[in-house]
Amino acid sequence: MIGLIFGDTDFPKEILKIVKKRKIEYLIIDLSKSKKFKQEKKSHSVSIGQFGKIINILKENNCKKVLFAGKVNKPNFSKLKLDFKGIYYIPRIIKASKLGDAAILKEIIKILSQNRIKTENSLKFNPELSLKKGNYSNIKPNKEDQLDIKKAIRTLNNLRQYNFSQGVVVRNKKVVSIEGKDGTKKMLEKSKSKKLRNHGVLVKFPKKKQDLRVDLPTIGLKTIKQSKTAGLKGIVIKSKQHVFLDKIKCIKFANKNKMFISVQ
Repeated sequence: MIGLIFGDTDFPKEILKIVKKRKIEYLIIDLSKSKKFKQEKKSHSVSIGQFGKIINILKENNCKKVLFAGKVNKPNFSKLKLDFKGIYYIPRIIKASKLGDAAILKEIIKILSQNRIKTENSLKFNPELSLKKGNYSNIKPNKEDQLDIKKAIRTLNNLRQYNFSQGVVVRNKKVVSIEGKDGTKKMLEKSKSKKLRNHGVLVKFPKKKQDLRVDLPTIGLKTIKQSKTAGLKGIVIKSKQHVFLDKIKCIKFANKNKMFISVQ
């Protein structure tokens, strides 16, 4: 039995498909905002502050392993439902939250570990969703694109205060936008250019000091289309350190729109 701790995005759905197909024993801890797994028989909808309930559900079902997938947003602590263990653990979560969403997940993993529950890699059942190094489109980055890519990677490497940032947009060697708490979509909306079309790049790499078992940068068809709308020429992700959804559709869209998809 494995506990699937699911947040938002489409990645959890892909995991669930494989788990069901392989007939693996599972249960779901649904932390998504919209409670998107409430129709599942083995799903338990809980608050992130109900640690007692979460741990009890896992232990009662003999779940010694869990897997995180999907985005778990920073909660509004003043409105959070807390149980007895939640009251005990919440100061640690609040302290971690000041360092960003990734730090919250790290702290939850620590708490689970202290209760003898191991966290598995998010890609355990779907390794095919992470691409190896290479170019996956007909178009390849030219010299100008490579300069933009290098600038974007340097920018991400130098970030300190933006420890929640996984993405940056660079156009003509200038940083256009850095991913904030509102996510990739908002960053791309800010990056639109009426004058320059098919110029610039979106680079999405894991956060600094990120636990690579959880919360990996996720790219899908929506991201590719939003990048096109923003007037960008391509997307760059880090080899084996991302989740890539709708691969075939993304590649077709990139080829049709003369965009590149590159993995470094």
